[in-house]
Amino acid sequence: MMLQKRDYKFWFCPGSVDLYGDEEIRIVTEHSRKIVDEMNQSGLVPYEIVLKPTLLTNENIRKTFNAANEDENCAGVIAWMHMFSPAKSWMLGLKDLRKPLLHLHTQFNEEIPYDTLDMGFININQSAHGDREFAYMLARMKKEHKIVVGHWKSERVQKKIGDWMITAIGLVESNHLRVARFADNMLNVADTEGDKVEAQLKFGWEVDTYTIVDAADAVNAVSQSDINILTDEYYDKYGILLEGRDPQEFRRHVEEQARIEIGFERFLEEKKYQAVVTHFGQLGGLKQLPGLAMQRLMGKGYGFAAEGDWKTAAMLRIVKLMTAGVKDAKGTSFMEDYTYNLVPGKEGILQSHMLEVCPLIAEQKPRLEVHRLSIGIDSETARLVFTSKQGEGVAATVVDLGNRFRLIVNVVDCIKSKKLPKLPVASALWIPQPNLEVGAGAWILAGGTHHTSFSYDLTTEYWEDYAEIAGIEMVVIDKNTTIPEFKKELRMNEVYYMLNKALC
Repeated sequence: MMLQKRDYKFWFCPGSVDLYGDEEIRIVTEHSRKIVDEMNQSGLVPYEIVLKPTLLTNENIRKTFNAANEDENCAGVIAWMHMFSPAKSWMLGLKDLRKPLLHLHTQFNEEIPYDTLDMGFININQSAHGDREFAYMLARMKKEHKIVVGHWKSERVQKKIGDWMITAIGLVESNHLRVARFADNMLNVADTEGDKVEAQLKFGWEVDTYTIVDAADAVNAVSQSDINILTDEYYDKYGILLEGRDPQEFRRHVEEQARIEIGFERFLEEKKYQAVVTHFGQLGGLKQLPGLAMQRLMGKGYGFAAEGDWKTAAMLRIVKLMTAGVKDAKGTSFMEDYTYNLVPGKEGILQSHMLEVCPLIAEQKPRLEVHRLSIGIDSETARLVFTSKQGEGVAATVVDLGNRFRLIVNVVDCIKSKKLPKLPVASALWIPQPNLEVGAGAWILAGGTHHTSFSYDLTTEYWEDYAEIAGIEMVVIDKNTTIPEFKKELRMNEVYYMLNKALC
């Protein structure tokens, strides 16, 4: 499965000072071990936390952080100053650190022991000011990081750490993300364009373009026996809707999508790509638009977008990686804004695409159908048809503004759609928060694209963490958004990024 990741772990790095003696350091280490053990057993952190030796000096801090950089299984560092730890000792290590960083502002004891409190206790339990010393250096160095405040036993604190872990995985994997584009962008379309060099510098995304002939060669090399096996899997897994078609003819059209799925997947696996982009206008060598095939690849964890939109394909891959660590995840998909319902009190946006919507978001068992598609290749084309689950989700997109990238995130409410008997594609119907007027208006003001990566399982906080660590602008559209305040935010962001560029 494409969602298999490294055996990621997170390093827990307590800080202290060699001031009071060995016994105090031993206590710090024991307290840190207990915190790590209980967090690992809590069920609230999705990845293992590994305790590192208590850090005291410039030398061992720097060695530890550089080791974290080199360890492919280390996805991030959690730092905590149990005792006061002079921040100059952390400077060079923090300067070198390239992995996501979380600053846990906690203390071992939950309550002040009023009756027994003495200077010995205070000398050891100094995180109230030790963490402030550490935080000053982070601020001075403008080091991007996550801050979590509260007692380490708190479910809220552990959940926040767990959520950050999920984002950190997305960021680490982002640095290894490779996107294969078959053909270029749709002619004259602007919002799917972008600076691929800057994207690789900023996010780590490697975007390579191939001709559709390269894919077609891989597709045409697939054996009939392999096609038969996968087609049988389709028939076992999905509902078959013949609609009066000859069963043998129907299967032949389905087999063509099996051929495409196998061919594309082998190409991507061989060349180590995790996301793929197609374009309906450039399909020479294929017999059908890759519909069912791309739906299936998304279901396996590949990022996907259409019409050359490499940014959304990369984003979807990241979303799938992040949500792979979420318990009972409801699904993610490539989406496109299609048409509005503007009836007062029933406003909404129908989301769909020509064929390519991920089946993981389906409310019920998808139906395997064959219908004529005249866009690109005029052919009978197999696809999965369904409507989406209901519930709150988040739509996200990255736009290239020329001088920076902007991440736009909109919280949406997916609602039950009426039946669409003459629309043979997968779809979702949602209301952007706070409502259609404000949500759609703010999205347009921000330059939001018509393609999105959608998830039921991520919140805006995941994306806030991602944007902060990646060092990009982010705007959120949710139930609290108003157009006047949103305009102010966009103007202030413009000033900030222009000044930031001038000062760099």
